[in-house]
Amino acid sequence: MRLAALARLVRLSLARERRGAFFSAFGVAMGVGALVFFVGLGLGVGRVIRERVFPSDARLVDVVPPAVSLGSFLGGGRLDAATVERLGALPGVERVYRKMNVRAPAASLYNGDFFGRRLRMGMDLLAVGVDPGLVEGAVSPDTFVDPGPDKPLPVLISTRLLEIYNNTFAPSRKLPRLAPEMLKGFVLPIDFNRSYVTAPLPGAPVISTQVQVVGASDRALLAGVTLPLDVAVRLNKELGQDTETYTGVTLVATSPGGVPSVVAAVKEMGLEIDDQERRLAENVGAAVTLTTSAMALLSVLICVLAAVNIAHALSASVRARAKEIGVMQAVGASRADVRNIVLAEAGVVGLVGGVLGTVAALLLALLIDRLAATWLPQFPFKPDSFFSFPALVVVGGVGLGLFAALAGAWFPSHRAAATDPARTLAG
Repeated sequence: MRLAALARLVRLSLARERRGAFFSAFGVAMGVGALVFFVGLGLGVGRVIRERVFPSDARLVDVVPPAVSLGSFLGGGRLDAATVERLGALPGVERVYRKMNVRAPAASLYNGDFFGRRLRMGMDLLAVGVDPGLVEGAVSPDTFVDPGPDKPLPVLISTRLLEIYNNTFAPSRKLPRLAPEMLKGFVLPIDFNRSYVTAPLPGAPVISTQVQVVGASDRALLAGVTLPLDVAVRLNKELGQDTETYTGVTLVATSPGGVPSVVAAVKEMGLEIDDQERRLAENVGAAVTLTTSAMALLSVLICVLAAVNIAHALSASVRARAKEIGVMQAVGASRADVRNIVLAEAGVVGLVGGVLGTVAALLLALLIDRLAATWLPQFPFKPDSFFSFPALVVVGGVGLGLFAALAGAWFPSHRAAATDPARTLAG
């Protein structure tokens, strides 16, 4: 049978059974639309978690000393210069960046102008020194160095901390929202070995100085400030604290696929991996995936019901059109022709339902994003869109509608093809 003749017969059949075709297409559209909507929502929320809430580089491995170490008796545990050299020599390690906490509490009392507002605030701070290469790209290398005594210390702040400030602290205190560029050059007083909540180090001096913001980075300390490593070493020396061992080391693997072997080698050295943030991100992501999967399963069940409805409707149609099918076979239509007519009818219904459902999901997602932007208050990490619709999801939605319809039409089409024209016309 020619394609033009097949198309004409399908059009006439659907026009005659338009009510049944409408409800069948509506069922497909409901299932496909729900599936595309929830999958897009899950992908969008997952993207926000990966890129904004817990941003990380898949090649980074954070190494820390073990919580309990027997030292060299069991083969390691100290993050000293020799251990750092061994870590850098591990197969699959491209670069090594050292970290050292300032081993004393720190407090700041700010009283002055804060971008046009009067601000008086005291707070405790954590301070960590890092190799400048770890935060390259966020700050100019010539500004992130030890400036020497009696000069403001260059610091980086966390972009995530700035996000939290802009959407929680600033509105509640009626303070201005800030961009990273606005903070560059901002000077804050700080006292090392002084705290509002903990006891200072006994016998250690109080070091009063200033810190100057030189940039913001995803890799900066979330609950404090990030200094150049040389500054942390100098401060610890002045405080009489350990300057020989490091608080942590960040390894950069040559590729994400090489991370497991690097992790195994690190553990063989008696050290541990600090993956708390990554595990938290994975747990949150798993919860989002589980919820999305549950909703997607419900959507697939709707598609299955739509396929069953199509099978029932086409079976009834085949029974009602038995004489018509018999006449077509009597005038030369083959069984394949009859089967193709039924499958083509179902394919049109499924394709229309899949397209309508996918378009409805996209429009509903757009509406929700518009309403969220207008009515939802600002909160940390609020995205421009809660959804993500890759081409595979869109095409997959349309394809699922077509597949569900063809699956529902499979048995009715074979039943129609098996019609005996002699018996049908005689009966």
